[in-house]
Amino acid sequence: MSSGFASGSSLTIPAVPPRLPNRVLVTGGAGFIGSALIWALNSLGIEHIVVTDRLGRDEKWRNLVPLRFEDYLEADDLMEPLTRGALGRFDLVLHLGACSATTELDASYLAKNNFEYTKTLAHWALGHEVRFVYASSAATYGDGAHGMDDTDDRPAALSRLRPLNAYGYSKQLFDQYAAGMGVLPNVVGLKYFNVYGPNEAHKGDMRSLVHKAYGQIEETGRVKLFKSHRPDFNDGEQRRDFLYVKDAIAMTLHLAMTPQAGGLYNIGSGEAHTWLQLTGALFSAMGRTPQVDFIDMPESIRAKYQYHTQADIAKLRAAGYTAAVTPLADAVRDYVQGYLVGDRRLGD
Repeated sequence: MSSGFASGSSLTIPAVPPRLPNRVLVTGGAGFIGSALIWALNSLGIEHIVVTDRLGRDEKWRNLVPLRFEDYLEADDLMEPLTRGALGRFDLVLHLGACSATTELDASYLAKNNFEYTKTLAHWALGHEVRFVYASSAATYGDGAHGMDDTDDRPAALSRLRPLNAYGYSKQLFDQYAAGMGVLPNVVGLKYFNVYGPNEAHKGDMRSLVHKAYGQIEETGRVKLFKSHRPDFNDGEQRRDFLYVKDAIAMTLHLAMTPQAGGLYNIGSGEAHTWLQLTGALFSAMGRTPQVDFIDMPESIRAKYQYHTQADIAKLRAAGYTAAVTPLADAVRDYVQGYLVGDRRLGD
């Protein structure tokens, strides 16, 4: 799966890898990256998929409508039939299920939902010799003061990281647990950076700026960005590693289907862009002249705000992923013109 996606609006699923899984369990399958993974699996001809999630009251169920899979279970109903063998055999578990709100303050809920659930599912997968791939997060790196290096995933190295919020810590807990138990080399943990793209509409405040700003531009013709509150960064020059979801799932499936891959991997573009570059690409995709207003950053997040993130993806490349990352302008154009216009989902 090293051929990757072509740039521009004709993005396609990568070439079929030599060995495909027969049956896949996808947790968080109605969510943003989870549903995108099902779309990609469908594009590879894989439909023997069991999906779990918590559909709740938002509209993420809409992400599932165009997709093909054999069964759906609510997340809380998974472990009992899974452990007694009622769900049959799986070759691969893609564990994307989690509360991903970086603003969630209930640390006990995050520990149970993001850590304990992952731990239970991982033990089941390892005990049944099923490939286990799970979503960690770049939020585990905190402000980046201790680096954003995925090459050293020994317990001592992981213990130096300082997540800035409870969500990041809940992800860090499992990374450390797996490393401490000596099983991290036998699984794949994915440290997703700033992923954006179709199927994120249900995420509310956790949507990407592209989705939020598209609505602002449609309504007012303008975009609001946070001012910088550090003298070394000008307004709008704060930088993030933005990654299109189609690239993220290509990277994910490459690692899932590469048996020798194990441990933690950064999933990013490998290049940092400013918020102004991102919004500039968005205005261009919409055929409009950039109009930006800078507003004060809320006091509640200033101390936890990341001013620069950039993934080092050398380890991913060393694992055989050779595809070029879709350029920012091409990816934003594909997202806007292929999905945001008309409110379409992957597979529509």
